[in-house]
Amino acid sequence: MVRIAIVIGSTRPVRRTEVVARWVAEACARHPVAHSGEATFDVIDLADHDLPVLDERAAAMWADYRGTHTRRWAATIAPYDGFVFVTPEYNHSFPAALKNAIDYLYAEWHDKAAGFVSHGVHGGVRAVEQLRLVLAEVKVATVRSQVALGTFTDFELTAPGDPGRCRPGEHEVQALHDMVAELVAWSAALKQLRASASAA
Repeated sequence: MVRIAIVIGSTRPVRRTEVVARWVAEACARHPVAHSGEATFDVIDLADHDLPVLDERAAAMWADYRGTHTRRWAATIAPYDGFVFVTPEYNHSFPAALKNAIDYLYAEWHDKAAGFVSHGVHGGVRAVEQLRLVLAEVKVATVRSQVALGTFTDFELTAPGDPGRCRPGEHEVQALHDMVAELVAWSAALKQLRASASAA
């Protein structure tokens, strides 16, 4: 069995990203890999961790975590085999809070897999382009399939500032299904790689 974390990559008080992550979690719970017991899915909300702007004295590669918040964050991420990063696009990239959360850790990300669900006026695809580069640096393998939700096509919007309701088209539902299948397969393979490396 592999453990997958669905990471809410925005910390704004009112977030469309949270709405999207709940849709992802519900869809994952219905996926065949969940029914078979091949994978479990949990939601991790960055807003619950209240990480300050990176304040560790040493680079994360040394694993000399001094802050209680850092050790708590490391303990949260370490048990997972893969991740679904749910991210908005902010000014052609992903949120600073998500970059900060990634930068806090190093080995806890290694040899794991990630998939993406993005959203924005342009589907959030430019955020994912940049996120892939950052994750590669911490040895996270990213699957090709991704979900890109358009603000005006995949949501029911009510009032300005209201996150609305997530109403993806059927092609996006299929894209999520495909991405999850890829992610679980890659996560399982990389879990074996980590186990072999530990044994050696």
